[in-house]
Amino acid sequence: MERREQSVVPVARLAGVTREQFLRDIYPRRRPVVLKGMELGTCTTKWTVDYLSQAEGSKEVKIHVSAVPQMDFLSKNFVYRTLPFDVFVQRAAEIKHKEYFLSEDEKYYLRSVGEDARKDIADIRKQFPILAEDVQIPEYFEKEQFFSSVFRISSAGLQLWTHYDVMDNFLIQVTGKKRVVLYSPRDAPYLYLSGTKSEVLDVDNPDLEKYPLFVKAKRYQCFLEAGDVLFIPALWFHNVISEEFGVALNVFWKHLPAESYDKSDTYGNKDPTAASRAIQILDRALKTLEELPEEYRDFYARRMVLRIQEKAYRNDYG
Repeated sequence: MERREQSVVPVARLAGVTREQFLRDIYPRRRPVVLKGMELGTCTTKWTVDYLSQAEGSKEVKIHVSAVPQMDFLSKNFVYRTLPFDVFVQRAAEIKHKEYFLSEDEKYYLRSVGEDARKDIADIRKQFPILAEDVQIPEYFEKEQFFSSVFRISSAGLQLWTHYDVMDNFLIQVTGKKRVVLYSPRDAPYLYLSGTKSEVLDVDNPDLEKYPLFVKAKRYQCFLEAGDVLFIPALWFHNVISEEFGVALNVFWKHLPAESYDKSDTYGNKDPTAASRAIQILDRALKTLEELPEEYRDFYARRMVLRIQEKAYRNDYG
């Protein structure tokens, strides 16, 4: 099969962007942007492996452990384990491990959660209060819009599955380097979705026999260094590789009115309530179509698709 490549678009990088400039010129466009030179506090210089270990000590944290670099949430090719925070940080910073769960080169990933992950949101001020004092979060949204601040630590080489979130967020790269690949919401038809996640795990060498449409998705890409902040608008798909051991903070905020979101959502990835209702109605409609013979079912399904395109699609973004 002839090898085809996705078109690649570099994500814009802008320095010295003020709150006013962001809200006036960047935010309304709903496109990813890397913001450089932001005032983030002392975290970018203080958060060494030793400092992190000492600051939060031996509190226990639940982590992802994977024997392979590419973590897949759909197939669950990783396990959850618990470690003291200081031990976890030391292991995550290693390439080869003397002590391990699965293999000597296993990868580690921490995604902080609330005290009760089913009820409480992640907030670095509550889960890691000492480290929170070192961080200055860019206040480019109203305080009442704030949803969560997710503390993340990744082993070098770890790759997270492609997914979207339903809220806007800043990915603040505090230490280390990341590569981020993004896809527009408009390219959802080419990403082979299962819920909020793409089945295409390897975005660099996809199986085009299995996922032939994936090559049609336009690939946006950026590289983050310590101190960079990536604005990821809601619904934009993103795939992240930690090129080095690194520490990051995701800050999510509500772009829509608060009542639009599922009140039980503690991760920021449940579809808005109106979207969930619409999908349920569609599922019932499709079930009803099953009462028709195949020829009629096909015809009326196509009419439904045309009606959705006519009433709900937009054509003014890429």
